[in-house]
Amino acid sequence: MKSIAVFAIICMMTFSNFSQGQTQTLTPETLWEFGRISDVRVSPDGQTVLFGVTHFDIPENKGTRDLYTMPVDGGDPMNITNSADSESGALWRPDGERIGFMKSVDGSNQLFEMDPDGSNVTQLTTIEGGITGFGYAPDMAHIYYTKRVKLQETVIDMHPDLDKAHAHIADDLMYRHWDRWDDGKYSHVFIAPYDEGEIEEGHDIMEGEPYHSPLPPFGGSSQIAWSADGRYIAYTCKKETGKDWTTTTNSNIYLYHLETGVTENLTPFNDGYDRNPVFSPDGRFMAWESMQTDGFESDKNRIMVMDLDTRKYRDLSAGFDQSSSGFTWSADSRMIYFVSGIHATYQLYAVDNVSADIVQLTEGDHNYQSVAVAGDVLVAERMSMSMPTEIYRVNKTTGDDEQLSFVNRDILERTAMGRVEERWVTTTDNKEMLVWVIYPPDFDPGKEYPALLYCGGGPQSAVSQFFSYRWNFQIMAAHDYIVVAPNRRGLPTFGQEWNDQISEDWGGQNMKDYLSAIDAVKEEPFVDENRLGAVGASYGGYSVFWLAGHHEDRFSAFISHCGLFNLESWYASTEEMFFANHDIGGAYWEDPKPHSYEFSPHRYVHKWNTPMMVIHGAKDYRVPYIEGLQAFNAAQLQGIPSRLLFFPEENHWVLTPQNGILWQREFFGWLDKWLK
Repeated sequence: MKSIAVFAIICMMTFSNFSQGQTQTLTPETLWEFGRISDVRVSPDGQTVLFGVTHFDIPENKGTRDLYTMPVDGGDPMNITNSADSESGALWRPDGERIGFMKSVDGSNQLFEMDPDGSNVTQLTTIEGGITGFGYAPDMAHIYYTKRVKLQETVIDMHPDLDKAHAHIADDLMYRHWDRWDDGKYSHVFIAPYDEGEIEEGHDIMEGEPYHSPLPPFGGSSQIAWSADGRYIAYTCKKETGKDWTTTTNSNIYLYHLETGVTENLTPFNDGYDRNPVFSPDGRFMAWESMQTDGFESDKNRIMVMDLDTRKYRDLSAGFDQSSSGFTWSADSRMIYFVSGIHATYQLYAVDNVSADIVQLTEGDHNYQSVAVAGDVLVAERMSMSMPTEIYRVNKTTGDDEQLSFVNRDILERTAMGRVEERWVTTTDNKEMLVWVIYPPDFDPGKEYPALLYCGGGPQSAVSQFFSYRWNFQIMAAHDYIVVAPNRRGLPTFGQEWNDQISEDWGGQNMKDYLSAIDAVKEEPFVDENRLGAVGASYGGYSVFWLAGHHEDRFSAFISHCGLFNLESWYASTEEMFFANHDIGGAYWEDPKPHSYEFSPHRYVHKWNTPMMVIHGAKDYRVPYIEGLQAFNAAQLQGIPSRLLFFPEENHWVLTPQNGILWQREFFGWLDKWLK
């Protein structure tokens, strides 16, 4: 084991005792006090940043999003909207003279515009059912918007005399997805002439097609792009339905010709994900994100570029053993800037479209989340374990950065954060694994602390420098726990081999990696090895269930959130089957039966002997809540101290303020009961 340099952040002052120079530790309420930055956009002239900030009202149990602008050269932000409604999807008009945004009107979003100072607000659309996104053509002749279109019958359509019936009828798969039941509607792309006064109902370029663009559940405006001359629009779509949709990741980039109405598939040669097209400013090239393997949602994300004159394409990231995302072109169409993960951090990179040379621009213990070109500099969102997202200006050549926004400065100045340390731990197969260790803000090396092993989800999601509003390492440390967060096998940013090793081996080497991490850190004199806990969500929740049957009395408490308990019941009740088929190896009724089912935690529940808390949401359709109920029931029937925290209105996450605070209170109540 070797210990590498440490970074520490901000120890300042409490809100109530600021004048006395005292500090407060992070609390559940503080997490909902932070302003959350999103949708950073640079003006066409590269001089001004547009962004949104969401603030939450705990008593009202909701959030409100307002828009701000700020000079790229630095300076105070200007709040340009301040209403009871949230503004979303804000974009600069291509001429920079107006800002478009969406706001709810009678329960559905419509398109509005305003001047850059927030004045002269006008409503441009009155589209029936509202819109879900939009984008200006560069020449401002047209606009696209997305809208949900009803193409299939509902129960009421089938039985109009039963207008108060509430049921779902399915004849194929994908009857529910993530947290929503199928309602017969599909997200389609519409194109309409742009009129500064009023935009009429547009033309559905996917008319009658039972497909989505953007892709659900998380696809957004990045999956749709105008060509530089405004004659074409590219959109991401997976043109499959039912069972076929659930078993493939084969989405493609489609090019719609406005003049002819013809749609062309630009990526029929690739079997995996093709998403997020970005046209070069000169109109000659299109870059997009591409995964090669069908069914593998965590494959390497490649940098593909197509010459639109010849339709020839190439992979600029060949030989680059990292995934890439968030592409943006330089003004001269020579460079592509992007975000890529390395050693559990996310940095800014650039690739030359001619030579394919890739250069890392930034480094440090933080996560960059986006990048945009602003004249001679870059503008990017950045976070760390000790700071929520803020906006930075980055030098294109040196990578030197400067913080532009300080949305949460007052909160951070009065909140003490713990030290975050990077360690490298030797695994059982003699590999070196990066483990983050987070210390309490007032850490005393002469004291013994309980420790928490954090089990990451995904299973292919890096335990990086993220700032979570629920799984927050600093709030765990603020409760006087040493936090041990390993980047075990199966996590990205350490090369594709490390990432891929977990597939069909869920109970194998990565579980040994967890134990290597906690075993190394518990040897420290400041860790009480008799007060260890393990916590995690999703695959991390599965990990907790698995460790409960294999930990050999290392741990004294467990918490599993939305974890997979019985792989057979989970396989038969989840929705995106491509994930289950790739990571588990197929159905449990196959002959021979995939060996991954030997790793199902329910097979080892007779070995459980440790207090267990189980958390689940009723609207989680990726890991249906019956998984959590099975685990809780199994613990109860065996007389194991256990508690169930169930949220009827939440999904795979906990998204509302009061439920989020309740989650934290119960989380630490359980840990404190058994570890302190």
